[in-house]
Amino acid sequence: MDIRLDNGNQMDYLDEMDPKHRKMFPSQDERIDSGLDSFKSGEISLLEEEFQTLNMVETRTESYCEPWKQQSTEDGDTFLHLAIIHEAEDQAIQMIKQCHKDPFLNTQNNQRQTPLHLAVITEQHKLVDCLLKAGCDSRLVDHRGNTALHIACKKGSMTSFGLLTQVPPASHLRFILNFPNYNGHNCLHLVSIHGFLSMVEVLIQLGADVNSKEKCSGRTALHLAVDLQNLALVDQLITLGADVNSLTYGGFTPYHLTFGRQNGEIQQQLYVRTAQDLRELPESESEDSDEDSMSEDDLYDDILFGGKSSPAL
Repeated sequence: MDIRLDNGNQMDYLDEMDPKHRKMFPSQDERIDSGLDSFKSGEISLLEEEFQTLNMVETRTESYCEPWKQQSTEDGDTFLHLAIIHEAEDQAIQMIKQCHKDPFLNTQNNQRQTPLHLAVITEQHKLVDCLLKAGCDSRLVDHRGNTALHIACKKGSMTSFGLLTQVPPASHLRFILNFPNYNGHNCLHLVSIHGFLSMVEVLIQLGADVNSKEKCSGRTALHLAVDLQNLALVDQLITLGADVNSLTYGGFTPYHLTFGRQNGEIQQQLYVRTAQDLRELPESESEDSDEDSMSEDDLYDDILFGGKSSPAL
């Protein structure tokens, strides 16, 4: 018996996994191919010329508005976005230095990606550090509701993860830790789904709520660990204070999710810890509902035609 919540509505993490081998597919969430395609064949040299111009300009007056800040591609990428996409690190650093505390650093392209999002996606850690220290806002989300920290958690990028949890103001970090993306997952849910145990512990130490529920069905990180049959993660979360009696929106404990699954050790660990009155499956799952037991004729008995009951067929 395999427990599925929300009438079979699948979680996005299941979509990312090979159903045969339960291995993670490469994530398709973050795309960084927009920059180069936005230029026509004769315009690539223009981009290179602009980068060369930046090399020659070291200082600007505060009142001077650099023209390159006003330019963007049809995908909404600025020259800073493009420098990061194409890994032109030196030029990117020069632009960042000229934009200290400048709102330009938070410019979002058509996918709502900031330069910080792209630096994390491309794992250019030096740029992540420069952007954070220059004052970019790490709370901004992309078109999927992910902050840069959400992306680092999905990728398992420890260096970016460390920078994003140490450099930003504490108030920003508190906001991000339990902020759900548009799939309902916060950072703890994401590292649990992807099995990054070291990140799980650090997030909880930083103040992430170990019992926070994802917004789709109310699963906690412990529910997710059981769903994915990750014994090491189950053990870790229990040790870190996860509530074994936490209920999903459908009334399921983590123990309920062990039914029909192969790992008997996970089931036994949760059985002995789960409150006795919560071990039985909810009645809605163990018995047919009234609607399920009705025949097709019963479902159509109450149809009215012209204010009168329909004749028996």
